[in-house]
Amino acid sequence: MEGPRDRTVLKTNKQTCQLTYGLFSAFAVMRLTKPTLFTNIPVTCEERDLPGNLFNQLMKDDPSTVKGAEALMLGEMLTLPQNFGNIFLGETFSSYISVHNDSNQVVKDILVKADLQTSSQRLNLSASTAAVAELKPDCCIDDVIHHEVKEIGTHILVCAVSYTTQTGEKMYFRKFFKFQVLKPLDVKTKFYNAESDLSSVTDEVFLEAQIQNITTSPMFMEKVSLEPSIMYNVAELNTVDSAGESESTFGSRTYLQPMDTRQYLYCLKPKQEFAEKAGVIKGVTVIGKLDIVWKTNLGERGRLQTSQLQRMAPGYGDVRLSLETIPDTVNLEEPFDITCKITNCSERTMDLVLEMCNTNSIHWCGVSGRQLGKLHPSSSLRLALTLLSSVQGLQSVSGLRLTDTFLKRTYEYDDIAQVCVVSSKVKQES
Repeated sequence: MEGPRDRTVLKTNKQTCQLTYGLFSAFAVMRLTKPTLFTNIPVTCEERDLPGNLFNQLMKDDPSTVKGAEALMLGEMLTLPQNFGNIFLGETFSSYISVHNDSNQVVKDILVKADLQTSSQRLNLSASTAAVAELKPDCCIDDVIHHEVKEIGTHILVCAVSYTTQTGEKMYFRKFFKFQVLKPLDVKTKFYNAESDLSSVTDEVFLEAQIQNITTSPMFMEKVSLEPSIMYNVAELNTVDSAGESESTFGSRTYLQPMDTRQYLYCLKPKQEFAEKAGVIKGVTVIGKLDIVWKTNLGERGRLQTSQLQRMAPGYGDVRLSLETIPDTVNLEEPFDITCKITNCSERTMDLVLEMCNTNSIHWCGVSGRQLGKLHPSSSLRLALTLLSSVQGLQSVSGLRLTDTFLKRTYEYDDIAQVCVVSSKVKQES
């Protein structure tokens, strides 16, 4: 990776390019990265060919090859990177800065400063802000900086050196090193709303997170977790029970190959204090954020946290009607009971009237048009209703009407639930 078009570059490991400034120093910057496994191109032939066993013997004598598997491209040795390499969002950028006094004079008050300029901010990465009293000839000042990259796009490392010569003249110079930060993962989320009508807990939310490796090397997915907001409890659905132990659905080795995608699933339930308040979870709510930790190559660690994920809660209108209890199977032409819950999701008080309309198969038992009274915002009431079915099979419970006498507005509720209707003889035999 090159800086301005002169002899100064951002040095990687063994390669060093220096520029002498006046009588003082040579300035070098080197990125600190992990080595990689050495690769070679095996050259072999059959024994009946002209070289005979020469190529095979050379490969066996090569110290970089794997003994017993000399024809493999991957060797046993490590090699230092020969270029700057890629920097990905969430990784830690480490760099070594060295200022060397190439002159034969002692300089004083040396101050080395390293700043990282991004598109939104400028960060000071210097380990120390104090000036060095003096620097003798052939001596150097070294500094190692670290920064967890949290933005994508262009980054500029600004290295500045100021010092005072023996004659009292103050000198100053600086160099710029530009590099790009790339995106390592593509994260997409989907929400699925599940109404838990038959339980005391309402509105389970299922979150599917699709994570794709868009780098050129495999990743070891160390952790993918969801940190919920204060309104929800979360349960991870990415493990299965095997022989009494919890095992990841992706296996014991959770490697993600380049361009591969993996789906993670989470179930969120509103906490009791929020579930009882219908207005709290209405509209747009904050679910939480994903925390992703991975490792690449020789254990280089990266971490990403998404912004707060938001979902649009399903709209129930001003009044929500849900079933809390209903039998699975009932007898033909025999009454059965259900329990309904009516919730005022609006911001005004309602005066409700319940009407029960019969259908071709479902007949309601009781008085239709009865007053339910006033229902305040975010409040609920429970009703025990009786009905019977005149047709066998899987029947849909329909025909409930709620009318707000204040606004003269009627809310219709059909296909609330389904019930299996069987003959009484069939049920007795079973």
